[in-house]
Amino acid sequence: MGSQRIAHDTDQRPGAAEWARGHNSLPSLASAEQLCRGCELYRDATQAVPGEGKVKARFFFVGEQPGDQEDRKGRPFVGPAGRLLDKALEAAGVARSQVYVTNAVKHFRFTTKAPGKRRLHQKPDLSHLVACRPFVDEDLRFVQPSVVVVLGATAARSLLGAKFRVTEHRGQLLSAPAAGEWTGTQPILATLHPSSVLRSQDREANFRALVDDLASLREVS
Repeated sequence: MGSQRIAHDTDQRPGAAEWARGHNSLPSLASAEQLCRGCELYRDATQAVPGEGKVKARFFFVGEQPGDQEDRKGRPFVGPAGRLLDKALEAAGVARSQVYVTNAVKHFRFTTKAPGKRRLHQKPDLSHLVACRPFVDEDLRFVQPSVVVVLGATAARSLLGAKFRVTEHRGQLLSAPAAGEWTGTQPILATLHPSSVLRSQDREANFRALVDDLASLREVS
């Protein structure tokens, strides 16, 4: 498409809207994510990592971005953070089969110390969150969950705005306007990202906090 060539040649960032529009299924949307040139991250990533789970899943989880293992395998939450999330869901009594997982940014952003060295996570910029938001909105349109769960500050910034603080509202089921800039119809729950639990000094306490937050999902009818 002409607009795609222009975006690539001039390094403009048109965002994902052009690629996110007009799909009638999640597989079609996932295929479009592989073609997206809405920001520059596609150039270095192995592939886009689409969301995963069932249409009409009760819970819609949004993380930050794929990690190294997710980028290589093309699936979300399959690395250490994903394994910890699965463990937390089990401890909280939330069925993993009722969870759809995706990320605010669909490509892995990373840096390396030298060629051939391990790829190190690099936090997405606001421009990347804005560029990818149309794909997240389309995920939501297809899944139609009962609750949206944002994992960590970056996902919260994408859906709830820069002023929202996870630390102030963690574990609370919120609706607009209490939930920052959220305009969706579903209640939204903000909690820790599993990767932050893994990095924390008191991993056990933070894991328990994550489990307690997720346990509140059982109250949703």
